[in-house]
Amino acid sequence: MPSVELSPQQEADPREAVTLLQRDLRSSPAGLSGREAARRLVQYGPNELPRTRSMHWLADLAGQFSHPLALLLWLAAALAALEGTVVLAVAIVAVIMLNALLAFAQQHRAEQAVAALAGYLPEQATVLRDGRDSVIPSSQLVPGDVVLIAEGERISADARLLDGSIEVDLSELTGESLPVTRSAQLVDTTGPILQARDLVFSGSTCTQGAARAMVFATGPHTELGRIAALTRRTRRDVSPLEHQVKRVAWLIGAIAVGIGLLFLPIGTFAAGMPLSDAANFAIGLLVANVPEGLLPTITLALAVGVRELARMGAVVKQLSAVETLGSTSVICTDKTGTLTRNVLTPVSLWTLDGETDLGNRAAATTALDAAVGACLWRCSTASIDPDDVGHGDPTEVALLTATRRLGVAIGTDRESSRRALYAFDPALRMMSTVDATDGELWLHTKGAPEEIIERCVSILDADGAEHPLDPALRRAAAAASEGYASSGHRVIAAARHRLDHDPGDRAQLEQRLCLLAVVAMIDPPRPEAAGAVEACRSAGIHIIMITGDHPGTARTIATQVGIADQDTPVMTGEQLDTMPEAELDRLVSGNRNLVFARTSPEAKLRIADAVRATGHVVAMTGDGVNDAPALRHSDIGVAMGRSGTDVAREAAVMVLTDDNFATIVAAVSAGRRVYANVRKFILYIFAHAIPEIVPFLIFALSGGAVPLPLTVLQILVIDLGTETLPALALGREPAEPGVMNQPPRRKHSGIITGRLLARAWGLLGTSSAILVTAGFFAVLLHAGWRPGADVTAASPLHEVYLQATTMSFLGIVACQIGTAFAARTDRVSLRTVGLFSNRLLLWGIGFELLVAAAVCLIPGLDTVFGTSLPPAWALGLLPILPITVWGVDETYRAAQRRSATRAAQHRPARHQPR
Repeated sequence: MPSVELSPQQEADPREAVTLLQRDLRSSPAGLSGREAARRLVQYGPNELPRTRSMHWLADLAGQFSHPLALLLWLAAALAALEGTVVLAVAIVAVIMLNALLAFAQQHRAEQAVAALAGYLPEQATVLRDGRDSVIPSSQLVPGDVVLIAEGERISADARLLDGSIEVDLSELTGESLPVTRSAQLVDTTGPILQARDLVFSGSTCTQGAARAMVFATGPHTELGRIAALTRRTRRDVSPLEHQVKRVAWLIGAIAVGIGLLFLPIGTFAAGMPLSDAANFAIGLLVANVPEGLLPTITLALAVGVRELARMGAVVKQLSAVETLGSTSVICTDKTGTLTRNVLTPVSLWTLDGETDLGNRAAATTALDAAVGACLWRCSTASIDPDDVGHGDPTEVALLTATRRLGVAIGTDRESSRRALYAFDPALRMMSTVDATDGELWLHTKGAPEEIIERCVSILDADGAEHPLDPALRRAAAAASEGYASSGHRVIAAARHRLDHDPGDRAQLEQRLCLLAVVAMIDPPRPEAAGAVEACRSAGIHIIMITGDHPGTARTIATQVGIADQDTPVMTGEQLDTMPEAELDRLVSGNRNLVFARTSPEAKLRIADAVRATGHVVAMTGDGVNDAPALRHSDIGVAMGRSGTDVAREAAVMVLTDDNFATIVAAVSAGRRVYANVRKFILYIFAHAIPEIVPFLIFALSGGAVPLPLTVLQILVIDLGTETLPALALGREPAEPGVMNQPPRRKHSGIITGRLLARAWGLLGTSSAILVTAGFFAVLLHAGWRPGADVTAASPLHEVYLQATTMSFLGIVACQIGTAFAARTDRVSLRTVGLFSNRLLLWGIGFELLVAAAVCLIPGLDTVFGTSLPPAWALGLLPILPITVWGVDETYRAAQRRSATRAAQHRPARHQPR
């Protein structure tokens, strides 16, 4: 019997000696070749946890039968059954079933749209393949891969550390809230595997440091895979918009039931109506008040908005964020990479010998050059491959470029000679390494010039000799740094110190340094940033720049892109630390742009809380591990997709795949458009309640002297058949001109406002009801009908009555067309947006006309729905109805524009920045 070959995941013991582990995994510290990795990927499968299908869909489907709008229809069906109208009861139940299935399908599609966004943000890992650093999807990791772990990255597989020391957040696996240290030097061979100090595990996050590790388990073979046999699934968040609409649905239901209960005794006792007629009235009132498909259509509209934002480069992880974007009033933004290109180029170097142009340097000529280059190379975790492609932090890559321009060769012994690495600390604004070179132990440090210079006691000259850093030299170094920063450069200082003992406490090591150089790099603004800032100004959105850079650099960039002018305050982190909460609230509550420089990530959280406390809706950008609290506490946390850490991306609601400030502004614009389209859809739906309710009121108030101008089945055709596609098309309406020239909506303003209801019910609804009622009476009176005349099946007027109700039905359909065109704009004229710019609406109207024609002309359907084609002269009046409805609303919007223009002429000019 042939032996069964065990996979490396089965035979490798992660706690055995490193050399034995490498043998078992058939790997080496240089990693795998691309061909071998591809073979193992086929053999062992992708690095993913097994997924099982969730059965939540049953609960979702059941929920479609119990939301407020469905409950109203259930009540109507029950009343019809009790009254003995079985056909009507069956029809209403059929509508409930059809509507529930449609709603479930739309919600499922919305969830799929959001879930599909994971493809825009695949988790990635940096591995050694073919001897080079490569960034690959984490799903392609295989046993034997050597991964490079950096601060802020999520660890995607179980691995053994080969070198380096890191802090890891294991809360995903162990529940521990504090990070724990993991180091290649801390070897544990006994005890629980999760406590082994030289192992890291899938699902954990590196919060500090850098290391290399060899993967020994992937996918279901990881500790996370064993603990979580089934994928946890988070239920879809219900958007605040859906909460608002659901509350309105309950309000509509209460009004409908209240009116029905009020008119039931009036119709029965005061008007002398038979109980059956009064019951028909109550049923019709309920059905007429139900906007079928409202909730799922809103969900779908938000999901469509999410997908469109993703195409722009803004991946939104929650449906509710789309509507929040529409009300954003303050954007707190980083500078580097967001407003600038994040492509740093070293341009100048200041040393004791003066200023040097790095653009022309090709070879090292002094001991000082060699010392500066060695410090910048060793105090780094970045790399440049043979194709001159940089890997790592852009600032560190630029400093490696400066090393090359100084003529210093970038060696291969950096990691092997490193004794300790103290990662960049945002509070200290420094990074240090301890390196063994030529038998000596050196501390290499780089960071913010004011922090480095303060810790220096000497300075190196061209021959490699140290001189005391007297006050004059200290002022010269500070002046050089200030000069670079004030002209918009990114400035980094480099220093070193010879050690006579092994690494100890960081605070003690980073003292009594020798200043080597001040390096100036340029990171120009993005060309589109100024236009995006101007769009914010027009939209009433204020910008707060928060950066760790020098105040001079911050002001220069802020001025270049239009955020700041000479009157814009530039606050430093020190000033912010001493500022009382009340003063900070007053500072951020003003309608002006602000700049905060030399701030820590903790300051971001404080600024975000202050902005929110003053009633603003804030979008906060961030990319680092320490930015996560501020991203969570803001209304819209925005993480960087390219330069951001996994921790920041997880904490954020929106991720920019291009790290571009202009994308934030485009997302706000798209959010406003989606929000406005939802309002247009609601306006369109609500406007039809009046012409559907008025016929029943006429019937009830006349005591039956006027027959029902519209049947319940015809209302069902209107609400579920003719208005559905146009309503959906309004959700895809292009942005209305001027959408970014309006101030942000208030934070707690509802989607359904008094103005919207007045326009829907008072203007569009009332004008439609008048026209529909006029058409109904015109057909009846033209045929000789008088109030109280018999129109039952045995009456000669019955055919005329069918024609009159059909005229009401067709009149509502015609008015729907006018309402649809009117609802396309909130303030501007229809000519401004273009009559044919929304082709989906034209197709929807075409479908609407086909449904209406089928109900009236197809034999059998006309009998079911009680329709009969009106006379030719009546049909000739129908084209007038949509033009009239649209014309009334167009006149109203023109008056609104004139009023707004007059108000603007008398309003003081708004100045930004100030």
